[in-house]
Amino acid sequence: MAKEYLTVTNIVGPLIIVEKISDVKYNELVEIEDATGHRRRGTVLDVSTNQAVVQVFEGTVGLDVNRSRVRFLGRSQELPVSEEIIGRVFDGSGEPRDGGPRIIARKMLDINGSPINPEARDYPSEFIQTGISAIDGMNPLVRGQKLPIFSGSGLPHPQIAAQIARQAKVLGKEEKFAVVFAAMGITFEEANFFIEDFRRTGALERAVLFLNLANEPAIERIATPRLALTCAEYLAFDLDMHVLVILVDMTFYAEALREISAARKEIPGRRGYPGYLYTDLATMYERAGRIKGKKGSITMIPILTMPDDDKTHPIPDLTGYITEGQIILSRELHRSGIYPPIDVLPSLSRLKDKGIGADKTREDHADVLNQLFACYARGKEARELALILGEAALTDLDQLYLKFAERFENEFVRQGELEARGITETIDIGWELLRLLPEKELKRIRPEYLEKYYRA
Repeated sequence: MAKEYLTVTNIVGPLIIVEKISDVKYNELVEIEDATGHRRRGTVLDVSTNQAVVQVFEGTVGLDVNRSRVRFLGRSQELPVSEEIIGRVFDGSGEPRDGGPRIIARKMLDINGSPINPEARDYPSEFIQTGISAIDGMNPLVRGQKLPIFSGSGLPHPQIAAQIARQAKVLGKEEKFAVVFAAMGITFEEANFFIEDFRRTGALERAVLFLNLANEPAIERIATPRLALTCAEYLAFDLDMHVLVILVDMTFYAEALREISAARKEIPGRRGYPGYLYTDLATMYERAGRIKGKKGSITMIPILTMPDDDKTHPIPDLTGYITEGQIILSRELHRSGIYPPIDVLPSLSRLKDKGIGADKTREDHADVLNQLFACYARGKEARELALILGEAALTDLDQLYLKFAERFENEFVRQGELEARGITETIDIGWELLRLLPEKELKRIRPEYLEKYYRA
């Protein structure tokens, strides 16, 4: 039975302090009724012997210390789930945003979940095709992997996120595939873009969207990714689906965490973020993966904007420690009009070797990937030399590498927002570019592949 209190003693930002409590638990769901009878929801953030700190989802504006009633409901926040959840759009607290009915629940799941036990994890080994050459060809995504995209303010990460959500698929198997898309702190225009894009392209038929707008309570930003991951866990491990979770923008999530930490008067860590930011991010990121004995899987692409394009900022820095690589967007490529502006040299997929090769992508994929990487790096060095000494000072071979780098950016990296390239097409474009160079320069490719693809 819910316990009701009239002992609110303080209201600070999104938090209220309730005194003289008993048998209240951390993360317990709370209902707050103001003087007009309007009800708001909240959750217990902190409990001492006779005092609880409650974070209010809808904000505390209009709450009165003397006339607010607080009910502790004896359970944590839950998400109703069933097969009907696919194709729906929800807000950051799990309420329908698409005008449809509430989900008739087969299960009520605690949104906090828990990370996958390392002992129960199965190793990621199957390629997921995103349809984007700079990812599939150079830094492939593997089923069960966590591969973040590091962006910057003004770069087209929303378009890339929508494109991956539309195009992603597991190759060679007729298995059920779904996308769970969560956006935090976005504008109304961005939310509208995502909803319309998913509807127009038909991607909504296999997707679930959770959208938290910038003008909605920061508190909801904390719940949004957890709702998405809870939904993904149900689809993957109850319905045996392969689920791709896309989280945009984890920077807004971390800033909401910092705002609440400051309201709680916690001692700040680096750049004012709470000292437990690493732990908090890890409890979410580690919910992705594959479990032994289960058909389904959760693959995750968290997207974050690096403040001041700084890779050493706490959010990208800690994300990089927890995840298996990163895709980095380049402001220089974006200024050159190249979409998607993915900088392949500092990008890294630590599991790429596990998801490519014969029977997964193509036998020559690994060799082509390594050779393209080496040639593009040499071409960028030639470009820097040309800036300092002038192109006339370059050798004939350096001129070839310079031409290779330009064509690599314009033919391999650049592609249309609605263009989905198969992995075979991506590798073939790679071979076409490698034919610009003499065969003796292709030292990273095995002779049998040179015979089969280069001389063909």
